[in-house]
Amino acid sequence: MKLVEVILYEVEMNMKTPFTTSLGTMQNKKFIVLEAKDEAGTIGWGEGVAFEEPSYTEETFKTSLHMLEDFLIPMLLGKEITHPDEVYDMFRPIRRNQMAKASIEGAVWDIYAQQQNQSLAEAIGGTRQKIEVGISIGLQPTDEQLLATIERFLEQGYKRIKVKIKPGKDIELLRTIRKVFPNVPLMADANSSYQLQDVEHLKQLDEFKLMMIEQPLAHDDFIDHAALQKQIQTPICLDESITSLEDAIKAIAAGGCGVVNIKIARVGGISEAKRIHDYCEEKNIPVWCGGMLEAGIGRAQNVALTSLPNFTMPGDTAASSRYWDEDIITPEVIVDNGYITVPQAIGLGYQVNRMALEKYTMNKRVFTI
Repeated sequence: MKLVEVILYEVEMNMKTPFTTSLGTMQNKKFIVLEAKDEAGTIGWGEGVAFEEPSYTEETFKTSLHMLEDFLIPMLLGKEITHPDEVYDMFRPIRRNQMAKASIEGAVWDIYAQQQNQSLAEAIGGTRQKIEVGISIGLQPTDEQLLATIERFLEQGYKRIKVKIKPGKDIELLRTIRKVFPNVPLMADANSSYQLQDVEHLKQLDEFKLMMIEQPLAHDDFIDHAALQKQIQTPICLDESITSLEDAIKAIAAGGCGVVNIKIARVGGISEAKRIHDYCEEKNIPVWCGGMLEAGIGRAQNVALTSLPNFTMPGDTAASSRYWDEDIITPEVIVDNGYITVPQAIGLGYQVNRMALEKYTMNKRVFTI
């Protein structure tokens, strides 16, 4: 294929409820949506999910715009691409900026799947017809609100619960959950809010029989996580630390990573996410798909990715209605008793709702060869 036009949409959508973690609270979410067209007129869609503040990673909505406009889109326009895997290598001269890279690479994968007359899931090697999904719940103002939120999502059929924790809202919070829900599959996500010196405190997590504790220590660390894992029974899952296959190899070798959270945006695209999946499968390390509060295009990509065989734990790819009154795809992503049916339609598997996209678009730019 050869991209001849890319339209960059700056989109802002209002979340149904605020989402709070140790990093802060989000209510409005800005996105980048990319519409790429090849010389045959085939259109592919991608989504940029970087937050406005450099809290989760160093990338932001504005830095992604800069990278796409000034570097990444010009690098792809008019270039011959035989397979989407080549995009990752084409972008190697640009250091990091994984979320910006993933946004345009996703559009290339969409076009490729259409050219192959396959769904995106099939094009990347997915084998599942349905995927199991869990839910991620942000910090709540009160324990009562948290318990009510958990109850509501369990009633909707979600297969596991992940709660955000931070120093001061952790051990007693988890103890309260376990008193009411002693057997629910439960994860805790710390978003790098602890230090290795907190090891005695973190040992208390073992009481709760968690599926894992996600990224308890520094966002770029492998060594301290390995030291912590030797002292606690709760499996450690790495998120922010894993930005590439090379990171995954090092983290697993160090011994501080028994589970990997794979996010397409965090690792630079679908191709690298698949390589990390394949390596973890080889090493018997389970993986699951985390979320970045995506709108429909990013959510659709997560559904396709999770159809790969080593995604053995429920991911964070909740229904569209979890976050949005109206999504930008049709049909919206629907969860039925804790499962999402992997679409078999050609390409992304969902259609972009252009009316909704235009409604939420603040600005757009067109790039051509």
